Amino acid sequence: MAKAGDLVEIVTKDKKYRGILMPKPEILKSNSIVIKLDSGYNVGIDKKKIKKIKVIKKAKPKKEKKKKIKQNKKLPTVSILSTGGTISSKVDYTTGGTYASLTAEDFVELEPKLLKFANIRAKRILQLMSEDVNPDDWIKIAKEIYRELNKKDVTGVVVTHGTDTLHYTASILSFMFPKLSKPIVLVGAQRSTDRGSSDTFMNLICSVISATQNIGEVLVCMHATPNDDFCYLHRATKVRKMHTSRRDAFRSINQFPIAKVFPDGRIEILVDYKKPDEKTELDVKIDKKVALVYVYPGMDPKILDYYAKKKYHGIVLMGTGLGHVPTNGKLSLIPKIKSMIKKGIAVCITSQCLYGRTHEFVYSNLRKLESVGAIFCEDMLPETAYTKLMFVLGKTRKLEKVKELMQKNLRGEINKTLSVKMFMN
Repeated sequence: MAKAGDLVEIVTKDKKYRGILMPKPEILKSNSIVIKLDSGYNVGIDKKKIKKIKVIKKAKPKKEKKKKIKQNKKLPTVSILSTGGTISSKVDYTTGGTYASLTAEDFVELEPKLLKFANIRAKRILQLMSEDVNPDDWIKIAKEIYRELNKKDVTGVVVTHGTDTLHYTASILSFMFPKLSKPIVLVGAQRSTDRGSSDTFMNLICSVISATQNIGEVLVCMHATPNDDFCYLHRATKVRKMHTSRRDAFRSINQFPIAKVFPDGRIEILVDYKKPDEKTELDVKIDKKVALVYVYPGMDPKILDYYAKKKYHGIVLMGTGLGHVPTNGKLSLIPKIKSMIKKGIAVCITSQCLYGRTHEFVYSNLRKLESVGAIFCEDMLPETAYTKLMFVLGKTRKLEKVKELMQKNLRGEINKTLSVKMFMN
């Protein structure tokens, strides 16, 4: 009987197929067989059409012998913490499947050039697709990072993470580390290692290079262009995934990238960054009863009742333009917002525009929103306002203090002035 990994020939009513028998994806029904052709593409074949399956060559189980990595005393040491995602997997070319790459040896096998820049340690702390990462996972990641940073020989930490919610994790981590003596660099990959266009290798190299630098911030390191030119180093509170599949999907918003990082080790600093503190401090006390809600035409104001009924302590509204929400007529959100604030629920205002800033005094409708106690979040990204509100509410529930902290620049999340070039670039 043919098993996954075997080289097979399948004869159907119409033609013959030759390829590697693949493990059947869970999403496919049991009435189909999948093989990987010589071209590298997979094809599914309906079992009803199959006349014969012939095993040409049985798969031999791989016994991986991992070479012990020699430590170079002249190089710094970087810890890589794996949380899952495309960048933490490598391909088994026999079956075409992927499996978690978790050890230092695995990462070095994936990209041997890493040893040119640092000694590598690695540890799996999670194995999740990024859309499944939640606030409890953020706390676990932060605690694991803290342990690594407190090791005397560790220069910095790289966290591999799925790209979809990487900017959420980066943002909350920046607030959870009030003081940082070494850099924390989050990195992901848009395309898996079995693709010729994979961004894994350069992203990983540049993130390790970044983790050896004298920087006291949480950063995101990803491709800067569609080509393998260099990576951008982004501030964690000002970065966002802006494309579903491009290799240069991550962009600094209302902020220039901190640096260009080249895979040969060169770094070109573009803007000022925070220097390291003498010691690292960790504060993981957050309030998880916070929501992020998109405002849209025709929105039912009763949607906000759900959060009040569930006893949420804060809500971030992604308003339109300068921070508008429906203000007049039967669909006005103002009465609901006023009611929530009276109950002690913090209501923060950000913009769907992403670029630019919110402003409470430009239009009369905005003034009505401000007059009931809504907190305008300057040029903060909605996702950053969401994680920051969690952090702030973990410290205080007093709305006056919440407003003060939300409108105070804690980790570079607020810029008082914005350059035109920030948008043009």
